[in-house]
Amino acid sequence: MKPKSDQQLMVDVQNRPDRRGIPINKVGVNQLRYPIVVLDRAHEKQHTIATVSMSVNLNEHFKGTHMSRFVEVLNEHREDMTMWTLPHILYNLKKRLQAECAHLEMEFPYFIERSAPVSGATALMDYQCAFIGDSLNGQDDFTLRVKVPVTSLCPCSKEISDYGAHNQRGIITVDVRGERDGRPEMIWIEEVVEIAEQCASAPVYALLKRPDERHVTMQAYDNPAFVEDIVRNLALRLQNDERVVWFRVQAENYESIHNHNAFACIEWAREAQTSNI
Repeated sequence: MKPKSDQQLMVDVQNRPDRRGIPINKVGVNQLRYPIVVLDRAHEKQHTIATVSMSVNLNEHFKGTHMSRFVEVLNEHREDMTMWTLPHILYNLKKRLQAECAHLEMEFPYFIERSAPVSGATALMDYQCAFIGDSLNGQDDFTLRVKVPVTSLCPCSKEISDYGAHNQRGIITVDVRGERDGRPEMIWIEEVVEIAEQCASAPVYALLKRPDERHVTMQAYDNPAFVEDIVRNLALRLQNDERVVWFRVQAENYESIHNHNAFACIEWAREAQTSNI
């Protein structure tokens, strides 16, 4: 059997025509772990590891896409991941893969040094975050997602009990888009964390001494909140921020006396900006 030539071996099968006439909405790579650098309000930049999903649409005439090009484009921008660099990544994906739309989602842990409320003891607290970018029909969208662990104390339990009240740890998930004068506007991860914690019964810390534990326990007792209270308080705070043009907030409590979780969710868009979302 005659061996194949180099030209025969290097045939681009993905570029072969497809005759089934069915376009694909999204095709790409996911579960890709990659080191990135993101902006840090206190230290300028922070190194972290992201789990990445990247995709484009595929024209009905092409058999496949070139998966290696996703990683090539990501590698070109890994040293600076912000709301300003994501449009460049999306543009490069569309250009390199001959696509009309592109989607990128990066989930990563982000660390903030937190001080305990009484002792001042410090430790790093991790928050699960994501950068989500979409490019379609000449419109680029950037969404910041931050998941903030909090404590909530049940108002009903406090009201009906002779003493004490049940509380639980919960997660507040904030998806938010910022814009000013038609241009993307920076909203810091730290800002979202601070606002979310202020809307719950009490924050969660990585390190607490006994005086801190006493303080946090009483703080939660003095600030009872249902999941409905948390998302409404958070919605008001975000609506009053002129930078915010869209958000989705969800609070979920890992109930301590029920065999289920409780959650509430609010989605909102600023009317003057809905055409850009």
